[in-house]
Amino acid sequence: MSEEFVILVDENDNPIGSEEKVKCHLPNGKLHRAFTALLFGNDGRLVLTRRAKEKMLWPNDWDGTFASHPRESETYVSSGERRMPEELGISGTLDYLHKFEYHVPYKDIGSENEICGTLIGVIDKSAKLREIEKEIDEIKWISAKELLLELKANPQIYCPWMLIALKLLDKSRKDILEKYASILSTWMSNEIRDELQRAIKNHLPDNQWRIVNEKN
Repeated sequence: MSEEFVILVDENDNPIGSEEKVKCHLPNGKLHRAFTALLFGNDGRLVLTRRAKEKMLWPNDWDGTFASHPRESETYVSSGERRMPEELGISGTLDYLHKFEYHVPYKDIGSENEICGTLIGVIDKSAKLREIEKEIDEIKWISAKELLLELKANPQIYCPWMLIALKLLDKSRKDILEKYASILSTWMSNEIRDELQRAIKNHLPDNQWRIVNEKN
């Protein structure tokens, strides 16, 4: 099996080369491009997935719906739509919300050093989602209120990129926020944003993350 490569980028998300995925996730990994996708139901509940116990980084922790890395010539959206059936066994369309840069270590094992695009999609509650061996160990639906309670009790079990993606929802493209207004309304309250900020600090106490502004 050939080694997977990811796209290296500068602080403005301009491609500057490629590198083996494994090397980019070492403790001093190079800045590279990634995405995280958030799939919601029409009732506003979010699909969360628990990372497989075999994962090198953040094993057994709860993530957004799925995450991966764009390939050369792909956009954030096209890479997410390619990866969705591979991760969850379903196909669908996605929209782009925003992107952010963050660098966070995982123990002394490795790190994430990424510019991460956030994607959104809506799926039917009856969709047959599958757990991929060595990728996903568990899938659940959660409301903003339920996540708020869980963050207060166990903030450390949630992946940092998922927390940042949700924290920055209000910074997303205005047209996309309008499109998904009824679904996202409960996710952008001051209460949940404050709790997300506190949870992020469990992973990034020095606030080593920022939104990446779009080019005009």
